[in-house]
Amino acid sequence: MTPASTTVSVPTGTWSVDAAHSNVEFRVKHLGISTVRGAFRDFEGTLEIGDDITTAKAYGKINAASIDTNESQRDDHLRSADFFDVEDHPDITFESTAITPLDEDTFEVTGDLTMHGITQPITLTVETTGVEQQDPWGNERVGLEALGKLDRSEWGMRFNQALGSGNMMVSDKVTISLDISAVKQA
Repeated sequence: MTPASTTVSVPTGTWSVDAAHSNVEFRVKHLGISTVRGAFRDFEGTLEIGDDITTAKAYGKINAASIDTNESQRDDHLRSADFFDVEDHPDITFESTAITPLDEDTFEVTGDLTMHGITQPITLTVETTGVEQQDPWGNERVGLEALGKLDRSEWGMRFNQALGSGNMMVSDKVTISLDISAVKQA
């Protein structure tokens, strides 16, 4: 087996996430039977891509208070000290530490995720979904989809309740999904 090329389909340059055309979402099992989906509405990010993808850098910041699960009481509880504790930890941040190409359009991004005041490593699988040389406004764009999983208890979010069925109120396993449109900076 030959190693993956260090060249991928993301053009070189500095790219800023266009939050109006991007999504930062998550899903988690509730009561062991249904999936609750949520999103963060206020976020930003930057990609710095050179000729060799392994030297690229990715940065992101989310306003934790912008959580939206389409249920205001649940969102208020998620903002509390039981979960994100947005009063003491208003931001969720990510900074890449390694990028490993898997093929021309897919790579793994490992980095430090800081949430709830705790920093832990996480790996995301990222796929390039498209490159537009010029959008209708004259911008060069790239599309990326990222998927990862985490155990929320590793970030100090241990609130839970055992149910009579043996299930837990909220799963520790959380799937995160990013659908990113980024604009190349001049």
